[in-house]
Amino acid sequence: MSSSVYLLALSLLLVIGKYDDVRLFAYGVVDEYGRDDFPAEFVFGAGTSAYQVEGAVLEDGRSLSVWDTFAHSGFPLYNGANGDIACDGYHKYKEDIELMADTGLEAFRFSISWSRLIPNGRGSVNIKGLQFYNDFINRLIGHGIQPHVTLFHFDLPQILEDEYGGWLSRKSVKDYVAYADVCFREFGDRVLHWTTINEPNALALGGYDAGVTPPGRCSFPFGEFNCTEGDSTTEPYLVAHHILLAHASAVRLYREKYLVMQHGSVGINLVAPWYEPYTNTPEDVKATKRALDFNLGWFLNPLVNGEYPKIMKKNAGNRIPTFTKLESERIKGSFDFIGINHYTTAYVKDNNNSLEMENRDAIEDMEATLIYSGGEVIPSQFLVTPLSLKKLLNFLKEEYGNPSIYIQENGQVQRSNRSLIDTPRVEYLHAYIGAVLDALRNGSNTHGYFVWSFLDLFEMDGYKSSFGMYYVDRDDKELARYPKLSSQWYGDFLKGKNPNGITLDMKVKNYFYY
Repeated sequence: MSSSVYLLALSLLLVIGKYDDVRLFAYGVVDEYGRDDFPAEFVFGAGTSAYQVEGAVLEDGRSLSVWDTFAHSGFPLYNGANGDIACDGYHKYKEDIELMADTGLEAFRFSISWSRLIPNGRGSVNIKGLQFYNDFINRLIGHGIQPHVTLFHFDLPQILEDEYGGWLSRKSVKDYVAYADVCFREFGDRVLHWTTINEPNALALGGYDAGVTPPGRCSFPFGEFNCTEGDSTTEPYLVAHHILLAHASAVRLYREKYLVMQHGSVGINLVAPWYEPYTNTPEDVKATKRALDFNLGWFLNPLVNGEYPKIMKKNAGNRIPTFTKLESERIKGSFDFIGINHYTTAYVKDNNNSLEMENRDAIEDMEATLIYSGGEVIPSQFLVTPLSLKKLLNFLKEEYGNPSIYIQENGQVQRSNRSLIDTPRVEYLHAYIGAVLDALRNGSNTHGYFVWSFLDLFEMDGYKSSFGMYYVDRDDKELARYPKLSSQWYGDFLKGKNPNGITLDMKVKNYFYY
């Protein structure tokens, strides 16, 4: 989970039966299903990302990333926390992979730390980092778990940020492709599923408009907090442009150099809330379409059609870069799948007065106000609205030619606590997996579903909220892991047991860790 968290909503009504019986309720989607209702080739997994779980930030040759710097900058939402140790995944990965196998995961999505693999951002490969990821991948495969690798998850090497401004410079394209080349070469004989960039739409807005994700750039009056540098009016568009060029170049490299030998697939990932009109007025309906264009269309339209959405070009004017004819041709079709990170729904209210502002950012360009179901910066729980995921998948089918889709993040946030009875998370997962099944039956070209997240890890508010199916005891120097109810439910589902719910064999006290 990333910058989209700070926007998302609060509150879910919990309905719990007896302590020894967890009852699940439908939300307008299929309620009774099992693993066998999905195609055999459909893959179920869970995920993490490097900075959020690995720790060991200066061990074995790793250099600092922009996320390290941002986490130590005093960003208020982190509450003084950072990823220096995180879940100590760098040292505990063997144990974690055993837990994955015990849970029955069919796939695991993780990211590679560019700073760990190539500490200088370009050039020499760090042997220790290479050994770590090789062993990680080999152990996954040895346990029958597909590795799904994300190349970049918000953690650009700080040395490249210092040298030329990171994604703000076109130089980032060349360095990123060289990094991707190393990964394809070293791991591609075993990795068949590659995601180039995680949530570039969230990165552009969070990192360069609101200033709430690395590298934390923004300008008054648009930033959520007091950024020291940046330009919210232009930088998000520039960063997104360079990311699209880098993605397309990496895909082109893979197809020309590795595809025949490795037979893998390469895609990109987008954070994708669903949008509903705040009212049924024509103004709010049109604003909802604009919101979809400014969030998903920003990247999907170039990838599918070779250009930015017309409304974006109209409203942003010369602040949004243009593609050359050759760039447009190379970006168009440069994906084998689209990864989707989906959590909740926003309601869209028209705000066409925003165009009257002389100084606008991408949010103002959208001419819409997004209203989430709550006021907290970090929600205690998301509303369970699985129909939104079904609608989203149908929208992608109808609007963008039914591309191959992986749901790469979906999960329920809760306040961190020592309880292992995470019933809201069980209810959420049950409902959203049902929504995916409904979408499949309606013709969606979706091929996989990944729970976010496997472990409780470093999040948008440090460690105050959690998404994990396994509790990480941060008061224990060994950072012991404990299975939550959700891990049992998901494992039973994957193993074909109790597909429509869970009947616990133990009293509730056994589901608390003291």
